[in-house]
Amino acid sequence: RTAPMGYSYPNRLPGPPSMFRVTPGVRWLLIANAVCFVLYFLAARTEFAGLFTHLALSPRAVLTQLELWQLVTYMFLHSPLGFGHILMNMLALWMFGGPLEDTWGTRRFLHFYFFCGIGAGVCVVVMNTLAGSLDSRTIGASGAVYGVLIAFGILFPRAIIYLFLMFPIEARWFVLILGAIVFLSAIGDTGGGVSHFAHLGGLLFGYLWLRIYGKARAARAPGGPGLLSSLEARYRDWKIRRAKKRFQVYLKKHGAARSDDWDERLH
Repeated sequence: RTAPMGYSYPNRLPGPPSMFRVTPGVRWLLIANAVCFVLYFLAARTEFAGLFTHLALSPRAVLTQLELWQLVTYMFLHSPLGFGHILMNMLALWMFGGPLEDTWGTRRFLHFYFFCGIGAGVCVVVMNTLAGSLDSRTIGASGAVYGVLIAFGILFPRAIIYLFLMFPIEARWFVLILGAIVFLSAIGDTGGGVSHFAHLGGLLFGYLWLRIYGKARAARAPGGPGLLSSLEARYRDWKIRRAKKRFQVYLKKHGAARSDDWDERLH
């Protein structure tokens, strides 16, 4: 099947019946970002513009004034100087967020989205602090959206993405190329108004979430336990493996594995 405007995916992979179907979680994110953009756009031309400075992500405010809410609120602000910033982010969220929400369910998708967005914010704070840019301010949902992109590329590796609606490329290669561009841009970052550290952080935290939770489990169990439950399951598995090793050592020490008293037909 081929979606009408952006990508195609094999029938064996889960996906939305149509690109034009907006899933519930994506819908609310689109609405929230649109409302915040309109308010910011209007306030930027008045004396109320200063109210939004406490919602943008500032390393100094987070570290010295403990304005930790900025790690969340910065995701819902976009540049009031034009529509390009929010349009690109929301278009990517609409195109690639729907299949993930269809696969995982709304709750897990939103957990993933905010995990990537907050993780990207943490990367911005750390890297800008190391670079001595404590007073820089970051806004935009790009970090969370880049996490959505890498998740789409991992769960739908052979889905075809049409760059500029013209050039077909498999999602896995698209994500690799995107990651390389973001990494090189972050290394050579000289400003320019683009937070490459947020983009890179979104990719890293998106990959980390999938590694911790597990690609296979994430793809087949919508609505099930989330990341915390997955970590607990991994810890239980580790304890079981350790107990098995100790039991094997015990058997070897006492020669129980070859005991003549045992019926060798039993396994």
